[in-house]
Amino acid sequence: MVRRISALCYAALLMACGAPTEQDMSEPAETRSLPAPRDGVAEDRFALLALDCVHREYPNKISHMMESDADARPPRALTPAFYGCFDWHSAVHGHWLLVRILKTDPDSPMREAIQSALGQSFTEANIDGELAYYSQDQNAGFERPYGIAWFLQLVAELEESEDPQLQGWRETLRPLEDAIVGRIGEWLPNLAYPIRIGTHNQTAFAFGLMLDYARTVGNADLEARVAGKARAFHLQDRDCPLGYEPSGEDFLSPCLMEADLMRRVLPSDEFAAWLSGFLPQIPETGAGDWLAPGVVLDPSDGKLVHLDGVNLSRAWAMEGIAAALPPADPRIPALRAATDIHRESGIAAVSAEHYEGSHWLASFATYLTTGRGIGGAGAPR
Repeated sequence: MVRRISALCYAALLMACGAPTEQDMSEPAETRSLPAPRDGVAEDRFALLALDCVHREYPNKISHMMESDADARPPRALTPAFYGCFDWHSAVHGHWLLVRILKTDPDSPMREAIQSALGQSFTEANIDGELAYYSQDQNAGFERPYGIAWFLQLVAELEESEDPQLQGWRETLRPLEDAIVGRIGEWLPNLAYPIRIGTHNQTAFAFGLMLDYARTVGNADLEARVAGKARAFHLQDRDCPLGYEPSGEDFLSPCLMEADLMRRVLPSDEFAAWLSGFLPQIPETGAGDWLAPGVVLDPSDGKLVHLDGVNLSRAWAMEGIAAALPPADPRIPALRAATDIHRESGIAAVSAEHYEGSHWLASFATYLTTGRGIGGAGAPR
């Protein structure tokens, strides 16, 4: 059961824990003197973008329930570990990106800066503050499901590591992890319908990350609950209207993310049959032009730039779908061809020019380029 903490107790706990004090948020300390990225190594560029934002408090868009003037507090006082990157969920997957780089690229020139940044965030005091905030009754739906799913992905990333430092951080995050898992367990039985939109509230994407987490940490109960909901919601789905995508502010494809979820739930042959009914639009010709990438006309618009993200998430979803099909399935070449087109378009858009995209797109790009969704806990079963 999630611990309940009053607003008064929460404020007292933050004072006791020593919430971060006001500082120059225009240039995070860990980005002031970094080595240049290596030529041709995209992940170095992605790491720099995350390092630039994980402790950059402003600009910031918080989702915060207020019950009195006393609740008007700056982001770093509300959520002292994940206050940067414009919003809580982007801060969480920015931290995930940094952990991912530590694990996949031990020779990264950003390694020391990444370790310093993560060590600054992952302290017991900071996580106590996060837990105190999350545990308040009015925050029962905080960052559900997108942000909390990314937090569980962060935990899974740490769980897989044998590095003592990463294992220590994993234990530091455990109290917040337990609270989040507890609230997911309370929420799932009451969720009567899937949420099929292409933005944060979509359940298919979040369920996929939750399943990967549950399998990584060995939480059989959560795995069964999420997989059961996925089957109940989607097993009978047919003829997904892929032609209606993307909507103008999507960063997740409702159709492809659902398929990427179901490949985690169904055995390969059963998934292949289900996919035929669900996405009959996938050709057997090997062509990649059956799905056009989303187009962004104004990358400085925080909503319109979502479409750069939809290209990246489509690419990893199609990659996952192809990996889950039987090896001789004739749709695999077309899926891979469309993946390549979307990958090229999405990665080209990851830039430091506009903070509207730079604070989050690198996480999506890293999830794609490092193959996070393929193999391991997310493999077809």
